[in-house]
Amino acid sequence: MASDVLQRFRRVSWTIYLVLVLAYISVYFHRMAPAVVSSDLMQAFATSGAALGSLAAMYYYIYTAMQIPAGVLADTIGIRGAVTAGNLVAGIGSILFGLADSFEVASVGRFLVGLGVSVIFVSLMKSNSVWFSDRVYGRVSGVTLLIGNLGSVLAAGPLAALLGVLSWRTVFVVTGVVSLVLAGLSLWLVRNRPEDAGLPSVREMEGKAPHAPRAHHWLRELRQIILNRRIWPGFFANFGLAGGLFAFAGLWGVPLLRDVFDLSRADASLYTTFTLLGLAFGALGAGWLSDHLGRRKPVLVGSALIYASGWLAMIFLPWGPGWSGLVLFTLVGLTGAGFVVTYACAKEVTAPALSGMAISVVNTGLFLGAALMQPLFGWVLDLGWSGAVQDGIRVYAAADYRSGLWLMFGFAVIALLGTLRITETRCRNLTVPD
Repeated sequence: MASDVLQRFRRVSWTIYLVLVLAYISVYFHRMAPAVVSSDLMQAFATSGAALGSLAAMYYYIYTAMQIPAGVLADTIGIRGAVTAGNLVAGIGSILFGLADSFEVASVGRFLVGLGVSVIFVSLMKSNSVWFSDRVYGRVSGVTLLIGNLGSVLAAGPLAALLGVLSWRTVFVVTGVVSLVLAGLSLWLVRNRPEDAGLPSVREMEGKAPHAPRAHHWLRELRQIILNRRIWPGFFANFGLAGGLFAFAGLWGVPLLRDVFDLSRADASLYTTFTLLGLAFGALGAGWLSDHLGRRKPVLVGSALIYASGWLAMIFLPWGPGWSGLVLFTLVGLTGAGFVVTYACAKEVTAPALSGMAISVVNTGLFLGAALMQPLFGWVLDLGWSGAVQDGIRVYAAADYRSGLWLMFGFAVIALLGTLRITETRCRNLTVPD
């Protein structure tokens, strides 16, 4: 009987994980796609660099604002309701973006996409904390980021190739339809916790007492999370590591290679593909290494230190197309991925019932960083713009992009300072007695 329960538990847990991680792939696709279609968007809507940055960052503005509400939703109405509604709204937004005939309508579509997908990641990480043991949470987080990054990889080289056959508008309409299908699957298959599927909790299956349920109104619990000083270093680590990296890989990496080295969109997207592959496998490696060492802080500090060095190398070393460019683009993705450990840190310094809110606070730093960096990078480019235009697209000089890379380094320093303040949890929840 016990083996039957275990088999059913595994089947249900992995089914839920599959549905949620498929939705998470779409999150990354929408996040990174503007880099490859940047020239199409500039041409379609006659935008400046700053305006293009604002259009791409519309996703991040609402995503940032929604992170704490997303954690509240995951901890209150539950994972199933939050993800179903999120996929529905994202699907509508993507279709609207693909059909937009003006910059304003495109901005609304991008806003709706960001609103919809904003609840997916926090709900997925909350689900992982409910359906998987604390002992493997770091590894599961790494696998989650690895799979999610398939969406960002698809939004690089494969999307560039696809745009040779389909228009960018068709791509976003089809992506929206996929999100609507995932909304239906979420409603049908996802469950908030094992008890909702007639199963014992993970803790009970390990012979331990179940975690205490939520005891107070969510506003009081949210205040408790916000006042927890041990959570905030992870916020700043995410702000500088992932925030800057997502802004670069998701928008400005391809234009840099196009303008400075005269690469085609397809060739330039190869480099950001390597960045995103580095990010994917770096997340898996960071999560595994942290669990293996039984430590969180050394992995985070080491990642931030090498990541910052990568941007300095990109500023000062004579790199270019070929192996040197691929190494640097891969390095910043590989080391920037260390941010994945911040989610385990957040979960382990707060009560288990409030893990969704804790993760959402840390995750807010990521999207605030990206929301600020995308238009800020474009603004810096516009400051030095010589007025050069090619096929309706602004062309920037190497010196302009170097100024943007200094911004990336500044964000990396913020991340490093944040990691130095991280509380070492030794991979266990500090609020739960052994």
